[in-house]
Amino acid sequence: MSFLTPLRVRSAQLEEIEQRGQLIVGVKDNLRPLGYRDADGKLQGLEIDLARRLAEELLGDSDAVVLQQVGNIDRLKVVLDGEVDLTIARVTATAPRRRLVDFSIPYYLDGTGLITKDPLITRLGDLHTRTIAILNHSSTIAVVQYALPESRVVGVDSYQEARSLLENGRADAFAADNSILSGWVQDYPEYRMLPVWLSGEALCVVMPKGLQYTKLKQRVNNAIARWQADGWLAQRATAWGLPLRIKKVKPYE
Repeated sequence: MSFLTPLRVRSAQLEEIEQRGQLIVGVKDNLRPLGYRDADGKLQGLEIDLARRLAEELLGDSDAVVLQQVGNIDRLKVVLDGEVDLTIARVTATAPRRRLVDFSIPYYLDGTGLITKDPLITRLGDLHTRTIAILNHSSTIAVVQYALPESRVVGVDSYQEARSLLENGRADAFAADNSILSGWVQDYPEYRMLPVWLSGEALCVVMPKGLQYTKLKQRVNNAIARWQADGWLAQRATAWGLPLRIKKVKPYE
């Protein structure tokens, strides 16, 4: 049975994971639909599915996985400290991070999108002079300003503040990553995601860095590549309400 645990281990090579008989994975438990707890407290989501499928791939048993909740600030640290074997917690592969850890090939392509509840807004061009809420200090600000240079950007400190602006008519749309927005519309179905994709960010499995982990990395990469090719990843993403990448749009398209 999969469960959360404070268990601490050193970074394990593939052979050690096989001998242990458990795969320890850092996951999110508050990020619907990637990794979250349902009404019964059970962990669910695309990344939870992926963790269990990797346990089946490596150990022959999808239940041979320990799911350890991690916060955003610790997603790499738990791998560096050997507390988990892998992290699957909405981590994008960036150059600074690659200096610290290794990444798998992408299992999902995320990117900037927009939600609204205004029925008159159906495409990106409908927002070119409207007000868009964005989290303060987010890289999404630059993405939106490039795509919609005449729009008015309003910074917010939380998703709750963004929703308040939308509900009070002080913002026409909210921009964030599509994985986040898909969870938003599942919680608040009066909102709609626009069919746009303003950027692309690869979500990858985090693994320890070093030649001793080459076998583990190869097994993980080969499995993800196979699940991409046979459509399993796309099927699971769709089942969890995650949009699949369509195309990068141009301003006002």
